[in-house]
Order: sequence, then C-alpha cells, then structure tokens
Amino acid sequence: MDVLRAIHQGLIVSCQALEDEPLHGPMIMAAMARAVHLGGAVGIRTNGKYEVEVIKKITGLPVIGIQKVTNEAGEMAITPAFALARDLVEAGADIIAVDVRQNRPFGEPLEELLPRIRRELGVPVMADCASIEDARAAAAIGVDIIASTFGFKEGPLGSEPGFDLLEAMLQLDVPVVAEGGFWYPEQVVQALEMGVWSVVVGSAITRPLEITKRFVKACCHAAAGQKKIG
Repeated sequence: MDVLRAIHQGLIVSCQALEDEPLHGPMIMAAMARAVHLGGAVGIRTNGKYEVEVIKKITGLPVIGIQKVTNEAGEMAITPAFALARDLVEAGADIIAVDVRQNRPFGEPLEELLPRIRRELGVPVMADCASIEDARAAAAIGVDIIASTFGFKEGPLGSEPGFDLLEAMLQLDVPVVAEGGFWYPEQVVQALEMGVWSVVVGSAITRPLEITKRFVKACCHAAAGQKKIG
C-alpha cells in the first residue's frame, strides 16, 4: 500500500492534547503538525475528526486517525466503533488505529470491526496492542499494522519503550510500528535497527506539560540524592 510505503522507516509524530491540557484544540494541533512536518516527520497520528481534517489539509502527510472515547467509569478505548472510524476517514485519515486490547473496556467486537473498516472504508488498520496476545489475535483477524501503543513500561521518570514486546511482535508476519514511551533519538534508532516499520513519538515532542513533568521528576530525584549525600 502506498501509505505504508510513505511511512516506512520514518518518524511519525503523535499530535494530541487531552481536553484538560492547555494545547487542546485542532488549530493548535495543526500548528504542531506543521512544525513536525517541517522537521521531517513522515506522518501524523492525531485524535478526533476535526484534528484529522485540518492536519491533513495543512501538511498533506499520511494521517493515522484515532478517536479516544471515555465511558462513565473513566475507562478509555481507541476507535471502538465503525461509525467513529468512518468519520475519521471522511475527514481525511489514511490509516485507522483501533484499540485491540483483549481487556479493552468496551467496543464493537473486533472480529467484526477490523474487517469492516478495511472492507467498507478501504483504508489500512493499525492494531493498538498492549501485549503479544493482543497482536496475535489482531493478526489472526486481519490488520495491516500492529503497534506497541499500550505496551510501554514505567521507569523512574515515566514511560519507557517495551522493547521485549517489540521483539516478540516482530516474529509475526505483519509490519510493526513502535509506539509508546519513546523519549530519546537513540531509542528510535534501536527500534528501527530491530526491524520495526516505523516509530511513533508523541509526548516527547508535542506535549510540553508531560515534558515539564519529566524534567521536574528528574530534579526531584537529583534533590533527593543530594539530601542523602548531605
């Protein structure tokens, strides 16, 4: 597929901001997308049909569209229904990412949703996974990409890539996109050298609130260490 070739071995940047974050909104995300486009990104991942529409128009890059939905219990799922995927494609999304976690809190049955998106909307489907079991199940149903979106680890300063999961996913006969916990260029290089199709980086580039929190944690760790020495 042309869109998959366009993102091969390149950097995809996730341009998203939650509703309670200062940078939330399609125009701000579009400015972010324009900036990363100028910086050399080969694709954009974004949340919501309005963001998809404006980012596609401004950058012309391949867009991975998602729609995050939160239920009354505060549980989140990514693009859990066909109607949401259709809205994203009509807005200009080139790829649709779907939450395929075996323990996802809600959503249409994956064995119906995934093939329907591919068949009726005619776009590739990315399976957002948390485990190798998720990836195997999605591959068995039929997807175009499997991604380690939910498979990150927690380190002292926050999220870190789940390289063990990536290694296992690379054994499957489906292109693998590395996503989740990437903060440093050398981590991106490591993933590409492992053989992933491309890498998605989000918070480290487009979420200053999270970037600041990470630096503050580092300062706190350093201060704690100085107190112990003293």
